[in-house]
Amino acid sequence: MTGKEYLSQAFYIDKEINCKIELLEKLNTMATKATTVISDMPSTPSRDTSRTETIICKIIDLQGEINKRIEELIELKRNIFDLLALVENSDYRMVLELRYMNFEQWESIADTMNCSLRRIYQMHGNALHEVDRQLEKKLKKN
Repeated sequence: MTGKEYLSQAFYIDKEINCKIELLEKLNTMATKATTVISDMPSTPSRDTSRTETIICKIIDLQGEINKRIEELIELKRNIFDLLALVENSDYRMVLELRYMNFEQWESIADTMNCSLRRIYQMHGNALHEVDRQLEKKLKKN
């Protein structure tokens, strides 16, 4: 696994969590939605209550999945932070932290660091080489 692939994992886990949270919000809306139909026709006394129960079970399962992925993201970010701490050049480290820990866009990183976009790309490439070297060292130790 390259340094870029390793660092990018956090972004994808974060996106997955956000998608699951959106789904959870929709399920919560469905579970709490109450519609009443007023009619002069007689209704059957046995209404389908299993629909609400099914939704609630899905909500509970989804909350468990979200919590598990959040724990994984926290652990991964902790590992990424430890890896980035090994990058000696502070500018390189800053580019990597802004990109892979804060998920900032390149233009925003350039503004924050008061550099051109081209310079940010150069620093990013050099920083990734440093991360690759650190990952290789880490793998050799294990």
